[in-house]
Order: sequence, then C-alpha cells, then structure tokens
Amino acid sequence: MSEVKIAAETRTEFGKGAARRIRREDKVPGVLYGHGSDPIHLTLPGHALLLALRTPNVLIALDIDGKSNELAIPKSVQRDPLKGFLEHVDLQLVQRGEKVTVEIPVQTEGELAPGGNLLEHVLNALPVEAEATHIPESVTVSVEGLEAGASILAKDIELPKGTTLAVEEDAVVLQVLAAQAEEAPEGEESAEDEAAQA
Repeated sequence: MSEVKIAAETRTEFGKGAARRIRREDKVPGVLYGHGSDPIHLTLPGHALLLALRTPNVLIALDIDGKSNELAIPKSVQRDPLKGFLEHVDLQLVQRGEKVTVEIPVQTEGELAPGGNLLEHVLNALPVEAEATHIPESVTVSVEGLEAGASILAKDIELPKGTTLAVEEDAVVLQVLAAQAEEAPEGEESAEDEAAQA
C-alpha cells in the first residue's frame, strides 16, 4: 500500500465556530492520537484528504508544520449527512512494523447457482490485524455456484501474507438466501388463477 503525503498544521482554536472557519477555507479539522501521547489537533487540506480517503485504510504520511513527520491511518471520518463534505477526521498514529486492527472491504466474484438466489453480506468489512504499512485494500471471495443456504465463514477467506483475522473464525461473512416468490395480496387473484377459472 502506498503512502499519501499530506501537509498538516497544528491548530489552537477549538469549538464549532473555529471548525466552521476551518471548513470555509476548504480545510478539515482533525485529531491525531495514539501511542500514549497527547492528542494533536490538526488542520488538514480538504481536497487532498478527500482524495486520500477514497482508499480504505489509507496510510497517511503527515508533514506537521514542516517539522515532524508522522504515519497515521484514518479511524473515524465524519461527513455532512446531506452534502457529504468532510467535517472532522480522527487519525491513529502508527509506526512501521507495528500491527494494527482495521476493517477491510469484502468483494465478491463469480455467479451464484441459477435460481434467483440472493447474496447477503453479513459483514461488509472483515476485521483483520496487519502491519500498518502493509494493510490490504480488500479481500476477494469467490461465490461461484453457491446454492441457497451456503455461507462463507471468516476462516474460509484467504488473507494476504502477514494478515490475520481479528474476528471469530466461525463468523458468517456471506450467506446465500433462497429467492422468495412474490405472493399476490389477499383478495387479489393472479392473472394465471383468473385464466384457469375462465
């Protein structure tokens, strides 16, 4: 996984008014925490951060005030519920070689067995432990030919080298549900029933 370099500034103003001023300048307020150190309140460039966050669990190399360089991963991202712009971000300090627990997206490939069955994602993201600088972007699971009632457990998913599960092995990640036949509402007969009675 590549690192994304972002220049950040420490901030000394807090509260809603200060946060609004920061956002008006197309910047995002954030907090960097971890390793038992005091949280560092930051201002980050909005566009660069938005682009970086398109990659799940992106590794961000922070250049803070041009003095210190820190590695971090996003832990919590708050967006405006209507407009979608970034309101605040929490970043976790990490070090090279350090193991971190993150959730990685589960992607599927292949076609289910014929019959209109439905695939349910019980877990959209799989909790795993990986080295901070080698977090997988996602895992891909084949659902080729799976019948109704089949399920894929966490232990069935092949993880990249150096990545381990951070969830129960028997946790259901995906399951195949039988297609439900639509029933006509009571009192209404289907066209087939009416044709049969004619």
